[in-house]
Amino acid sequence: MPVWNDIAAAISTATGASFAIQSRAGVGGGCINAAYRIEGRGRRYFVKLNNAAKTAMFEAEAEGLREIGRTQTLRVPKPLCHGASAEYAWLVLEYLDTARGNGAGMGALGAGLARLHATRAPTFGWRRDNTIGATPQINTQNGDWITFWRDHRLGYQLRLAAANGHGGNLQKNGERLLADMNTLFASHKPQPSLLHGDLWGGNIGFTSDGKPLVFDPAVYYGDREADLAMTELFGGFSADFYAAYRECSPIDAGYSVRKHLYNLYHILNHLNLFGDGYLAQAENMMERLLAEMK
Repeated sequence: MPVWNDIAAAISTATGASFAIQSRAGVGGGCINAAYRIEGRGRRYFVKLNNAAKTAMFEAEAEGLREIGRTQTLRVPKPLCHGASAEYAWLVLEYLDTARGNGAGMGALGAGLARLHATRAPTFGWRRDNTIGATPQINTQNGDWITFWRDHRLGYQLRLAAANGHGGNLQKNGERLLADMNTLFASHKPQPSLLHGDLWGGNIGFTSDGKPLVFDPAVYYGDREADLAMTELFGGFSADFYAAYRECSPIDAGYSVRKHLYNLYHILNHLNLFGDGYLAQAENMMERLLAEMK
């Protein structure tokens, strides 16, 4: 494809050293983008590829990686360049060899995440919108967390669900939840913490020397519990991770309930992206939250 010539030229410009692709191999694991490892002239890079309409998505991802990288709390692959041709958009990242993690590595991940969350901003949200998976994620800044979560997270996903034909109890209970969810925050006053935003097991790794690594972010400034909640959504992280996080930053009372409010956002997003298989889970989460709010 001609796009590979464009990518090689962009790498040459970004690095100031001529680059030509000598080998290219697909890399599995993603469901949104095609991913490749490219090599040439003794250098390797990781490339994400999608259609040209996804240019802004890659721009936001690169900016999010830089936002996390500046904190020097958790390792991220460094973004090198991004761009688009007539047909394709691409993002070129540092290529990192990875290895399996162990208890010490998971502990370092937990402590690093706590330090990341100590990075604060004046308001919730971020300076630009990005994506959660392939779904737009609205980050319009707001000084009130409950309003932000209601309007730009759950409310937005519920509107998408309605447009996708999911009405009935999902929308009825969703309206009740949005109206009354402030009761879950009676003793919890979140601060705008820098979040990874999409922190599940598929978006973490470990470098060859055992250091934790995070990637594929959907960053914004929000309640740190939203990141912690997602770590529990698809199987959970290890006890070493949670112990290290809590040692650095204890968790407020009520998290065991609020985590379902935060994970509902991701389940609704999966419903909107992948279909009816997530409907019952979303409805059950809503019913559980409403029962807690009585």
